[in-house]
Amino acid sequence: MNYCYVLVSERAGNFYIGSTRDLRQRVKEHDAGRVHSTAYRCPLRLVYYEASWSAYDAQRRERYLKSRRGGRYLKQRRTSWLTEIRSGKLERH
Repeated sequence: MNYCYVLVSERAGNFYIGSTRDLRQRVKEHDAGRVHSTAYRCPLRLVYYEASWSAYDAQRRERYLKSRRGGRYLKQRRTSWLTEIRSGKLERH
């Protein structure tokens, strides 16, 4: 499986959007500070992901979420996500 994912910085509230083949390993790398583009944003929390069969589809979805329209999509959901994260209602894997 391939994944498109969204992390939110708990410090600044900024989103990081990426795609990967191994989501669990990639999130661990972000948490450990081994990803240059997010090392200064820690701590990070996974708030959203989508699975797809092909890497192309995951990368296409990543590009969409990074676009202006995708950014609006994420910002509309930001309030509800952060409310649920803080209350501990999200499912953990």
